[in-house]
Amino acid sequence: MPVVDLSMVEQRYDAVREVLDGATIKDTATRYGIDRRTLHRWLVRYATEGLGALVDHSSKPDRCPHQMTPEIEAQVVEMRRAHPGWGPRTILNKLRRELESPPSRSAVYRCLIRHRLIEPKARRQRRDDYKRWERSRSMELWQVDVMGAVLADGTGVSVVTGVDDHSRFCVIAKVVARATARPVCDALLEALNRHGIPEQILTDNGKIFTGRLAHRPAHVLFDRICLNNGIRHLLTAPYSPTTTGKIERLHKTVRKEFFADKSFETIEGMQAALDLWVTDYNHEREHQSLGDVPPIRRFELARTPSLEVIDGDIAMEEEPAPRKKVVGRRVDQAGRISILKHRYHVGRHLAGEAVTVESADGLLHVTHNGVVVATHARRHLIDDDDKMDRRPQHARRPAQPTKGSEVLRIVDHHGSISFAGTGYRVGNPYRGQTVAIRLVGDTVQISIDGTLLRTHRSRHDKTKEFGALAQPNGKPRRVRL
Repeated sequence: MPVVDLSMVEQRYDAVREVLDGATIKDTATRYGIDRRTLHRWLVRYATEGLGALVDHSSKPDRCPHQMTPEIEAQVVEMRRAHPGWGPRTILNKLRRELESPPSRSAVYRCLIRHRLIEPKARRQRRDDYKRWERSRSMELWQVDVMGAVLADGTGVSVVTGVDDHSRFCVIAKVVARATARPVCDALLEALNRHGIPEQILTDNGKIFTGRLAHRPAHVLFDRICLNNGIRHLLTAPYSPTTTGKIERLHKTVRKEFFADKSFETIEGMQAALDLWVTDYNHEREHQSLGDVPPIRRFELARTPSLEVIDGDIAMEEEPAPRKKVVGRRVDQAGRISILKHRYHVGRHLAGEAVTVESADGLLHVTHNGVVVATHARRHLIDDDDKMDRRPQHARRPAQPTKGSEVLRIVDHHGSISFAGTGYRVGNPYRGQTVAIRLVGDTVQISIDGTLLRTHRSRHDKTKEFGALAQPNGKPRRVRL
């Protein structure tokens, strides 16, 4: 018997006829390998529309409640063509002011793509560690920079720009012929007189802004203005333009919305037009990073103290050089000294020696006979320097040895002497020289020509002291034959 291939519609029709002839839904669905709900759907279609309803239908919904109406779509297209710089978010903000039920941002984006007004962007994955760096209030930090521009005849000019970090309010927009020190600083002084004095100003490392990185560091005019007005001048790291990202973004906006379709014959004409654009930018144009409100909404909350702006040409009062803090100490047997209950290692070879300790630039410099023998980081607070014991005269004048019975010994080639069968260290510089030894209490003092060299705690046997003192010049040396 030949096998006959039935079409999909015929198979569905046979299933429907079996049910209509009395077969159960469950048995028929099992026999045809379909779901019971599918068979129910075929029965409803056949009952309402006939045999033609068993043909496959499109999965497209009959209606979409969120579909953009033709009127709104035409309005979106018109707004984009009138303002090529407006993106989907800006257009949506405009529509929200006019419509009660505006479309979504993605709907506006798809509408612009359908009409080929924008190119679809590749989807970028947002970094999880991304953090926005922003000051907490206005007038806390300004970002200042210089951008280039060109007049109609090709002459290059510069625009000194400045923006408030918190509010994105443009505080400086000054066109100058050349971005040298005096024009840039005049633009800064004008902004300070108009808006007030910020706490900090952030710039790059250009020579017009700072001279700290020069071969011979110096305070340029911009630095002096900041110092005279109590402004902390911050610098970016070299080759790090993202640190001043807000002023760089302002430059991009100025080039796109102001210089893209305009040309000017003179600097005065460019300045007049730029002032109008800045007024609109600060008071009318919505800023997306601020929640689609103009920058003035944040900047008007800043407190502007009435302080007199001081020019950088006024000489700064030089601070007197800090007075050095110098004290004297004697090195103990462990080779250490004590400063305000903190112990610092100097060296065992200087045990019993007087040293000078100088506190400067967060360091303690230990000097012995005019030579720095140790340098340590200061452990106490700088305000406690005045509490250090000041005895520089004691440190410079070596102590005299104690008067009393003394014996002489010759320093061996190891830099030591022997007394009562025990060796005591003197120092390699004194090898071969004759030194005097005195017993003072439980210590042994070693001197040369009336100058105390070392003081050791006695380690020898006390019973041998009589024999050692009985030979003032030591045992006679044996002559080898």
